[in-house]
Amino acid sequence: MSLLHRDARRESLAQLSSFREEFYASLTARSDVLFELADAVLCSDGPVKSLVGLSLVGEHRRGHGGLYAAVARGRIDSDRLREALASVPLPRAVDGRLVLAVDITCWLRPAAHTSPERILCHTYGRGKDQHIPVPGWPYSIVCALEPGRSSWTAPLDARRLAPGDDTATVTARQLRDLVERLIAADQWTPGDPDILIVADAGYDAPRLAFLLRDLPVQVLARMRSDRVMRRSVPTRQPHTTGRPPRHGGEFVFGKPDTWGTPDVETLTDTRLYGTALARSWNRLHPKLTHRSSWAAADGTLPIVEGTVIRLDIGHLPSGATPKPVWLWWSGTDAAPADIDRLWQAYLRRFDIEHTFRLFKQTLGWTCPKIRTPEAADRWTWLVLAVYTQLRLARTLAADRRHPWEKPSSPDRLTPARVRRDFRHIRPHTTCPARAPKPSHPGTGRPPGQKNTWPTPRHDVHTSTRRHSPKRQKTKATTPRPRRTS
Repeated sequence: MSLLHRDARRESLAQLSSFREEFYASLTARSDVLFELADAVLCSDGPVKSLVGLSLVGEHRRGHGGLYAAVARGRIDSDRLREALASVPLPRAVDGRLVLAVDITCWLRPAAHTSPERILCHTYGRGKDQHIPVPGWPYSIVCALEPGRSSWTAPLDARRLAPGDDTATVTARQLRDLVERLIAADQWTPGDPDILIVADAGYDAPRLAFLLRDLPVQVLARMRSDRVMRRSVPTRQPHTTGRPPRHGGEFVFGKPDTWGTPDVETLTDTRLYGTALARSWNRLHPKLTHRSSWAAADGTLPIVEGTVIRLDIGHLPSGATPKPVWLWWSGTDAAPADIDRLWQAYLRRFDIEHTFRLFKQTLGWTCPKIRTPEAADRWTWLVLAVYTQLRLARTLAADRRHPWEKPSSPDRLTPARVRRDFRHIRPHTTCPARAPKPSHPGTGRPPGQKNTWPTPRHDVHTSTRRHSPKRQKTKATTPRPRRTS
């Protein structure tokens, strides 16, 4: 082993041990059980299927009763854990900027009638052209993205959406707090490139850009193909009477005759998608109305200008017909290099889907049948701390592949493969959990006595009205353009 490699390994071990100490310090009640529960998730063989199965892992020295009690009644200082997540080394783009992806993933609980604060979550892929709402707990998660082909991200924050919350307002508050923590942790200093926030079409990009306009951030989000933007107001001619207009001509995404000549046009050859054609139009804004998230706005609504980007690719790897991708960027006067950087950064946003799949299928984020939303938040933070330890141990793990798997280089290990070797890394790190104390289970309810305190039900109201086949609405093939936002 070379001296340089040995120093890098020693530094990685120090960073991992430091985070484990901060994670233990953020556990304010039943800290030893919660800490060993996180180690059980890291060192268990195969995917996590249930909480009680984690009590059988050798790294978890407590019983299954204490495990359930820690998840139900333990306490985690989420603010301190957020600061610890913002202080670890974060991935950066080629130009040195931080790229943050925000998205909502749902913990579906359709049969948990005694669990409060559930709301209807939109689900996809449960039928042909069907988006069925299912009761559950939606979580807004922010991750830092890595450049290049990778399934790794850096989760930095998670926040559960409560009934009645406005997605744009909650997300803007979450991003504001996160950016302030990153600045306090010297992850961003004056003179660095602005932080790029990437989102999908479910977010109101102009709303996010308006709420975060005083921070060093830029917003990039996909827009629906039926949107209508407005141009800037042309120069007012002399001797013109009447009230000056606030909006210029229309830019209809579905009508090419309204686009005009693009301000920037680039052509790039890609490995998977063939030729990528990107065109951009500068200083376009939506026509806002006092509805949705702007309903509480007083006075004249602002004009949020940005750059609209249309991306057309030659083909898809699956052979399907490619559709154009429309993006809106909060910046203006973009150069050709900026346009290529932006649409490539948006394609990297899909790395967050790999993280969500690892949370649910491998780390068992949605497996426990937890009753209260506070316990769900506690388990969510535990999973985020587990993933961060995997990321910090990325350069320390060996490739313990199965016989039918292909070998992988040390710098290309996936999170699941790093988890297989964490049991051998753990003895070299800090383990601040104390030894378990002997205890005996309680007496519980006497045999034959009924439960006189039933748990209240918290049903989510769903529509049970069924329409006749004649009254069912068919999906329009050419939807009407959305001229207001």
